[in-house]
Amino acid sequence: MITIKSEAELDSMRAAGRIVAMVLKELEKLIQPGITTKELDEFAEEYIIKNGGIPSFKGLYGYPASICTSVNDEVVHGIPGMRRLEDGDIISIDVGVCVDGLHADAARTFAVGKISNTARFLIKVTEESFFEGIKNAVAGKRVGDISNSIQRYVESRGFSVVRDLVGHGIGRKFHESPQVPNFGKAGVGIRLIKNMTLAVEPMVNEGSYKVYTDKDGWTVKTLDGKLSAHYENTIIVTEGLPEIITL
Repeated sequence: MITIKSEAELDSMRAAGRIVAMVLKELEKLIQPGITTKELDEFAEEYIIKNGGIPSFKGLYGYPASICTSVNDEVVHGIPGMRRLEDGDIISIDVGVCVDGLHADAARTFAVGKISNTARFLIKVTEESFFEGIKNAVAGKRVGDISNSIQRYVESRGFSVVRDLVGHGIGRKFHESPQVPNFGKAGVGIRLIKNMTLAVEPMVNEGSYKVYTDKDGWTVKTLDGKLSAHYENTIIVTEGLPEIITL
């Protein structure tokens, strides 16, 4: 069911979004060769709680950590552990925070030390595709208008958008309707309404869009072993450009 949020609910989501944005900025400062993904997770969990939030991911569908840390060919849902980041890696970090029973969600892909030009361009295009997509996240438009804009932008730059995973509505439940694919036809799908809240999240692969789930049951990886990047924010649909609450 699609929910339209009250002003009080939106204020709680904005508060959650501020914590998400802050923790991502703090994590970026910590990312360097030698740090483990477990250390990043421990920092994030402590930071979220200290600032009045609850980690949305921990325990969600049985997920064991507070953030997702996906490195290089890992698309999403990488579980933090003893892996040490190396110079030239890229790492996608996905963070969710709950305040007053309402959630906000965002992801960024960061460079570890000196990365390749291809990796840097992939990160840039992924972020830019989000902003292309949300130009159409306006009351009266349709979900497909967002999806199509993201796909066209990404593919025009020589990359591919993941098909097996999509963005989503968000609010009192972490995953709500509607689904927000990063591909598809313009002019189709649910019509957007003011005060709908969406997590728009391009997941962009260097090579093929095909992915698989690793033996841990969580980590989604590119089938061809090439790089993947992820950029996400939670937005509030308005009658003009959307309000981004996780920046």
